[in-house]
Amino acid sequence: MPGSETVLNNYLIVGALLFTLGLVGFLTRRNLIVMFLCAELMLQGVSLTLVAFGAYHGTWGGQVFAIFSLALAAAEAGIALALFVVIFKRGSSLDISIWQDLREADQPAIVDEPDVEAPPVEQQWPHLTVAGPLPRRTTEPKEARHDRPPAPVEIVSRRADALVNTLPSPPRGRGAGGEGGNS
Repeated sequence: MPGSETVLNNYLIVGALLFTLGLVGFLTRRNLIVMFLCAELMLQGVSLTLVAFGAYHGTWGGQVFAIFSLALAAAEAGIALALFVVIFKRGSSLDISIWQDLREADQPAIVDEPDVEAPPVEQQWPHLTVAGPLPRRTTEPKEARHDRPPAPVEIVSRRADALVNTLPSPPRGRGAGGEGGNS
């Protein structure tokens, strides 16, 4: 039983949109991964169109071709990802201009338009402050050290001792077994 023309038209419009989006993305992008995904989008648009025609005519031919195109996409994915890894290891970038190295010797190089972007700035890593040399151990007697001003740690500890001595003592008789508790 063949399908209706309006349903076929809807599927063909969606398939054409998928293919067109993939084609525009493939032609305008320079990143290899994005180009690969756009090629997959084009294959999906073609597969949808084949399945729609097969359903419209009541045959299995469209579904069979769609399965073959999915197998082709899987093989393409494996090969493309292997190439991406090799190219990224060689050039530390996935820009399409790196593929210039793979052309034949008699082919001229294609020169891209220079980018207007600012040159990359070298990354500045934070620097730790210099800690200085280790302090020398003194072997002089303790009495001889009183001539010098006290170290900051001694000043802080003296101030802390003075504060502790000025604190009021806790009130007595409010403990667990003392006077003043609830009876």
